[in-house]
Amino acid sequence: MNCQYCTSPSFAMMNRRGFLSGCMGCAAAAVTGGGLLTRTSHAATARGRAKARVRIVFSEFPSDQPTWPNIGYDYESRRAELMRALTEGCPDVQFIPEVVINREQTAEVLARADDVDGYLVYTMALSWQGNPQTICSAGKPALLVDDLYGGSGEFLTQLPALCREKKPVEWVSSSKMDDVIESARCFALLKQEGKTADDFIAACRAVRHGNTSRPKDMTVKDDSVQTADIEEALKRLGETRILVIGGGWGGDAYRASVKELLGVEFVPIAFPEMHQAHQKADRDEAKAFADRWIKQAREVVEPDRAEIENAGALYVAMKQLMDKHDARGISINCLGGFYGGHLTAYPCLGFCQFNNDGLVGGCEADQRSALTMMVGSVLFGRPGYISDPVIDTSKYQIIYAHCVAPTHVFGPDGPANPYRIRNHSEDRKGASIQSLMPAGYMTTTIEIDPPSKTMLMHQARAAENIDNDKACRTKLAGELVGDLEKLVTNWSMGWHRVTFYGDLRRPLIAFADRVGLKVIEEA
Repeated sequence: MNCQYCTSPSFAMMNRRGFLSGCMGCAAAAVTGGGLLTRTSHAATARGRAKARVRIVFSEFPSDQPTWPNIGYDYESRRAELMRALTEGCPDVQFIPEVVINREQTAEVLARADDVDGYLVYTMALSWQGNPQTICSAGKPALLVDDLYGGSGEFLTQLPALCREKKPVEWVSSSKMDDVIESARCFALLKQEGKTADDFIAACRAVRHGNTSRPKDMTVKDDSVQTADIEEALKRLGETRILVIGGGWGGDAYRASVKELLGVEFVPIAFPEMHQAHQKADRDEAKAFADRWIKQAREVVEPDRAEIENAGALYVAMKQLMDKHDARGISINCLGGFYGGHLTAYPCLGFCQFNNDGLVGGCEADQRSALTMMVGSVLFGRPGYISDPVIDTSKYQIIYAHCVAPTHVFGPDGPANPYRIRNHSEDRKGASIQSLMPAGYMTTTIEIDPPSKTMLMHQARAAENIDNDKACRTKLAGELVGDLEKLVTNWSMGWHRVTFYGDLRRPLIAFADRVGLKVIEEA
């Protein structure tokens, strides 16, 4: 190819990211007929033709209600910040802002589709109304953008359907605003003679690929976990009970499939039994629990002593229920329970204690993830970390975010990592944990689904702990091993994943083969 960029004198000194960016620029040039427009050339061309009209739709949630990014979030300021950056960076594009919170508002926006050339949809919050997918399915060229730690769950779970349906949609999930701006500039193509939605998609894709490169150094610290006694684990699983409080994703049908495949029994319990146990919990034990957690914390940020003691009382109650039912794990519909007044404390600290002790404390009555945690615990003696993943293509990272996380990631006898005691992020109440987990180790993330007889799996090198006030408190960032684009566009089986420290791929594949699970390597 006769490419000015690739044959320039500076080519030999270019790093890999620069090379990819340049070559993708060349690819975009083939699409645009004049190169991927820079800010300067955009300004010049803007004087010569009409701007592309793009409705920028901010998918939000009432700020007085708990959700990601958090209750009381200042959407207006964030919206203004994004509009300034996009308007300055894309002079060939006229952005027409809209805010949607519910399906009715989304329908009203789509009813005015004739006056715009395309949509830029920002997932600002978790509303679970399906608004981003609905707008991007309308047939107009669209760019779906995740505002990280805002609507990340909707972004990650709704994008794959759009990809399968081959809608004219491209996407950005990056912590770098420049990555969004570069993709948004591609809307200008829609006003160029002979350019189509396909050209827009090709240009956006070239931009994303050019701004995404794998880390050069993926060396990992060796913690020597490579095998597992599968037969012994299966015996223990067949004797295992897990309590599920206030619901349970998948219901009785899921519980039956788990019992049939692995012998694990889920025991459903209603909120009143949990509440009564909490009310009767020994307060001296609760104070001792609080003393220990406060003393060992690097910092107590928001909760006061009374809140931590209340969390301790809930731990005592959960432990008593587990003893009563001879259970090794517990999962609670914590959000529904707390928001609905069925619980007066969050179980986060108690769950962390169980996970550190070789038991299982699982969030949100997610039976599938609780089972996955139990399988890993029995096989490897290590706690699973259930999370809501977020993607950052600019760092080739997947960020595992939640308000429950272990502080003994290598098992009960392993070293402890530091932590802060925080409030629960979504509603800024109660006590939870920000675990600062060790970097440099390989992690293995899975989700086991007995009804479909499937195990999802990917791996990442623990890279850093993200300290961002939005969304859940613990945010472990891992540099993905494999194809990040494949992971994102084929995401399935809900939002949650369960992460374990260690290179556990081989023993997990052996376990899956033994019990008849199909392994899907996500990346």
